[in-house]
Amino acid sequence: MTHRLKKEKNHSYIEIGEGKPIIILHGLMGGLSNFDSVTAYFSKKGYKILVPELPIYSMSLIKTNVKSFAKYLHDFIAFKGLEDVILLGNSLGGHIALYHTKMYPEKVKALIITGSSGLYESAMGSGYTKRSDYEVIKKKAQDVFYDPAVATKAIVDEVYETVNDRNKLIKTLAIAKSAIRHNMGKDLPKMETPTCIIWGKNDTVTPPNVAEEFNELLPDSELFWIDKCGHAAMMEHPDEFNQILDAWLTKRNF
Repeated sequence: MTHRLKKEKNHSYIEIGEGKPIIILHGLMGGLSNFDSVTAYFSKKGYKILVPELPIYSMSLIKTNVKSFAKYLHDFIAFKGLEDVILLGNSLGGHIALYHTKMYPEKVKALIITGSSGLYESAMGSGYTKRSDYEVIKKKAQDVFYDPAVATKAIVDEVYETVNDRNKLIKTLAIAKSAIRHNMGKDLPKMETPTCIIWGKNDTVTPPNVAEEFNELLPDSELFWIDKCGHAAMMEHPDEFNQILDAWLTKRNF
């Protein structure tokens, strides 16, 4: 991680830049550093970038669910005294952004989702029965990306450590069940928040038809594709991701 983590009250987060607030929400297995390129780019473009560390493994098991994380985000926004926030989420982070917007639409100016859960989850959190086998975990980590080389040893090691920690594995499975339980198919048509959908054409975790369904159901959304790209577009094609998002924010005057 290239930025210092601030720790205040019960919040740990990165904050960089000044201007309109963009809150970035990481995924289930995603670290804050996954968004380094986004943070570096937009913090120089008149935005205050905030990347909270979501309490995925620190909440009690009964609160380990999408709704509780959305409430945590609401508390973070209140703690920072923010209004008219832009939420950007990948995978589970996208789902949390969507659920938060459903609960507190007055707080959110715009949404950006990429590889988001909320409509469909391809075995999220499952398939770890051979979790002690490093090569199996390495293959699962590589499958997230179009180019397996993006799954560096550091990324594989982090996933391996997570699934071999019994407490973390139990929480991971609880979140996976919660993501399915908190399906947003019926909620999306009522959500008027402008939404930018950026999706990898080769995403196998949340396939392209999921992006198309998000685009159909959300009343004010635009869908952008990135070719030769898997589940984490901001990591695999950071420059293209930033350019698409920058153009959309500019066009919408955000």
